[in-house]
Amino acid sequence: MKKLIVILGILSLCISCKQKAKTKIAEPELSVAQKIANAHGFENWEKISEIQFKFGQNRNWVWNPKSDNITLKTDKDTISYNRKSLDSISTKADRAFINDKFWLLIPFQLVWDEGITISEPVKAQAPISKSEMNKIILTYSKEGGYTPGDAYDIFYTNDFIIKEWAFRRRNKAEAELINTFENYQDFNGLKLALDHKKAEGDWNLKLSNVKVILE
Repeated sequence: MKKLIVILGILSLCISCKQKAKTKIAEPELSVAQKIANAHGFENWEKISEIQFKFGQNRNWVWNPKSDNITLKTDKDTISYNRKSLDSISTKADRAFINDKFWLLIPFQLVWDEGITISEPVKAQAPISKSEMNKIILTYSKEGGYTPGDAYDIFYTNDFIIKEWAFRRRNKAEAELINTFENYQDFNGLKLALDHKKAEGDWNLKLSNVKVILE
């Protein structure tokens, strides 16, 4: 009788363990924005102490993300400021910084920026390559910020890498600028596109002299 009780106890324990294994709590599904950010190395962001990059021909930036200290160097001037304390001069520089950083780090802005809406993804033809890709629409609030109400149609592949975008000022129907994201390179875990080309002509907005410094 005692042996029977022991056997039944062991069976009960085994069944209980199996039931617990089956009821493992599923992890929440990541948003599309988070998946795009992660595909470009967002999980490495906390290790970064400084980013340097050149936008176009004349704007050289040094940014310390944790302190928000920024330095802009051009052919004519050098301006250093902190984003928590802006005056009339630094506000002008900061407007340029937000624009230039957006080009470099758009995959991360999708999860950083407040006052935005991101549409559900759909399949659509990318405007330059004419390939079928995934598309989301990023729209900024009409209130606040340097570019209120602007919208971006963002085209990305199944591995969540951005390949093209269309910028629509004030969310107008017609795009004001359409260009590619290419020449991706790895900078200490961040996957960043350095070339942005239009379909026509030899126009290419280049990001160069990129350095990502770890702590």
